[in-house]
Amino acid sequence: MVQSGNMKQKSEECAFSDLQDAADMKLVPISPGNSDKESPTMVLAVSHPSRLKYLSLGVLVLQTTSLVLTMRYSRTLKEDGPRYLASSAVVSAEILKIFTCTLLVFVENNYNLRAMNLLLKDEIMNKPVETMKLAVPAGIYTLQNNLLYVALSNLDAATYQVTYQLKILTTALFSVSMLGKKLGLYQWLSLLLLMAGVTLVQWPTESTEEHKVLTVGSQFVGMVAVLIACISSGFAGVYFEKILKETKQSVWVRNIQLGLFSFVFGFLGMMVYDGQIVRESGMFQGYSAITWIVVVLQAVGGLIIAVVIKYADNILKGFATSVSIIVSTLFSYFLLNDFNPTGLFFLGAVLVIAATFLYSYEGKAASSAIKV
Repeated sequence: MVQSGNMKQKSEECAFSDLQDAADMKLVPISPGNSDKESPTMVLAVSHPSRLKYLSLGVLVLQTTSLVLTMRYSRTLKEDGPRYLASSAVVSAEILKIFTCTLLVFVENNYNLRAMNLLLKDEIMNKPVETMKLAVPAGIYTLQNNLLYVALSNLDAATYQVTYQLKILTTALFSVSMLGKKLGLYQWLSLLLLMAGVTLVQWPTESTEEHKVLTVGSQFVGMVAVLIACISSGFAGVYFEKILKETKQSVWVRNIQLGLFSFVFGFLGMMVYDGQIVRESGMFQGYSAITWIVVVLQAVGGLIIAVVIKYADNILKGFATSVSIIVSTLFSYFLLNDFNPTGLFFLGAVLVIAATFLYSYEGKAASSAIKV
């Protein structure tokens, strides 16, 4: 008899990996006499999540691509007034994230305001040690969010998208060292392909001396920002995953705790680096409609992924990443006009996309085995 089981392993590169379950395929017991026939229950269990898979794919592509493109556009848009402060946008996103998570906790408590207040007081105020654990990833995430603005102010969206996939490498290495996870042959091979692909994308090409003078400094700053962001993303993601596995708190409560610390760190950083400008012209100087779109996308992006990852397996996530890279490349070339593709870039992008699929392949193959 085929036993019911969880057909999906937790994603090794996602901070919200413990949210995954067998939502994409649930098996029901089948009697030996009709094992060659599909159970009606199985058909119903599979068909609905299958539709959610494709919806999840669309949401992942939309979220991943739109944030990068709108952030890049907002940082290169020439306006009459001053440009908005990146540090201010990070703080605004954290405020919106806290509000969104609080609303979700309110819904989880059946719209009971008193129950929600008791829960938040018990989990946040009455457990200071557990709450303080979130200070570490919160500080790192705040640094990372500021670095993304720096990176997209100095790199085109396509180059940024491909290079930022190095977070797969850093997450894998931190998972091995901090969580004791073991990587298979395909996954180690995919990490080598990933490094080769990113190296080709960043390989210097022939250009005019004037172009080199104008761009080499900014490209170096952008690259350093991306690399530090990849390292911080890998460590913070694995650290947060470790915390989620050790407690039974709601992921939304954990994100409220994370957001509170991130807001404090972000506000302090804003006052240290841009305090004079904030005091003179206000925190929301230079804000426009596109700025608020960036803030909203940054605030709810991670929460959206936390939800849809429940239905999207590793292969679909890899496909979403690949589509996002392609779309970002097309938009950078045709609309933003800040990207000139080369043969080395396309070769590197293909290797990165292949590495993304290969990294997911072994985990999917292992999880598809059925116990008899």
